[in-house]
Amino acid sequence: MHMLFDVIIVGGGLVGSSLALSLANGGLKTAIVEARAPQLAAHAADWDSRIYALGPGSIDYLNACGAWQGVDSNRVMPVEDMRIFGDDARSELDFSAYDAGLRELAAIVESRALQSALWRGLQARPEVEIFAPASCTALKIEADAATLDLADGRSLRAPLIVGADGGNSWLRTQAGIAVEARPYAQTAVVANFATEQPHRGIAHQWFRRDGILALLPLPGERVSMVWSTRDEHAAKLMGLPPEELAVQVAAASAQQLGGLRVITPQAAFPLRLQRVREMVRSRLALVGDAAHNVHPLAGQGVNLGFRDARDLAATLAARGAQNDCGDFYLLRRYERARREDIAAMQFATDTLQRLFNNESAWLARARNFGLRVTNRQSALKNFLVQHAVG
Repeated sequence: MHMLFDVIIVGGGLVGSSLALSLANGGLKTAIVEARAPQLAAHAADWDSRIYALGPGSIDYLNACGAWQGVDSNRVMPVEDMRIFGDDARSELDFSAYDAGLRELAAIVESRALQSALWRGLQARPEVEIFAPASCTALKIEADAATLDLADGRSLRAPLIVGADGGNSWLRTQAGIAVEARPYAQTAVVANFATEQPHRGIAHQWFRRDGILALLPLPGERVSMVWSTRDEHAAKLMGLPPEELAVQVAAASAQQLGGLRVITPQAAFPLRLQRVREMVRSRLALVGDAAHNVHPLAGQGVNLGFRDARDLAATLAARGAQNDCGDFYLLRRYERARREDIAAMQFATDTLQRLFNNESAWLARARNFGLRVTNRQSALKNFLVQHAVG
């Protein structure tokens, strides 16, 4: 006996959970299948090493889902300015929320805090049934519906199944959707620090010859580091004791925030560019990292995923007399709506990664010159900001 739904979502991370909430707002009966148990704990005393910079568009979407209201504002830090430095002593690019007519460029939030708010929201919605922890064992896509079998013997059936299960998506693999993946031979090393000097809500980023270093503001005199660097250098950073890591990061950031002290140990995430040949098939759609991976230098990965969820939910809500959520031509509307945004972000981040991950002296001069020239063009800077905040 199958359990019947309008939509099945495989993957209960940030993007999948937000999509389930958005679909519930549209009255669709939704199943969400997640391998891990729900994260519902109150905010811990420590700080999550994995943080996200959410653009205003993502925050508006999460507000509409009813999730953002559940995040403790004391754990969220608005970013009002971003300063980007080249690998010489004089090249700088500054983005200001005030100059762009925005309240903020982004808001920094811990993954754990946002995930907990989303899960609490899901548990309060009768339209959503949660299967977690749960393991998928088989997928069958037929003309009229998709069937998903779970390891505990239960079987779920719906006109549409959505893959929100990350870059190594089980659902995408089962469907046989081809993936083009290119490792960057880089790793993102993350850690949190207490700072000697106040950050004043400014995000800092350095394009260095050994990678891209970002210090993102957290509430209080704290920052979160993301250092995207070659695998060998990342391994060295991962092996450093806290005191030595703090010294090296302070030096690499030109003592911009004074001395640093590690408050959350370092963690590492391998980086790659990943494209899929198809985001949709009849009865199936992909969102988030299951549909694309980008370099984190622009902080846009999760924002792209939220835009996927927002546009898929909007497409299903606007289906009109077409009652079939998994109709291929309906899902193609979603794919067309997302292709340009995803392709543009992949091109931009990949190009920047190639440009700055290069030892050429003349290219170093060119990219530093580009930073200085762009910094003098207010209209261009505001255009870039408006596109990024989505």
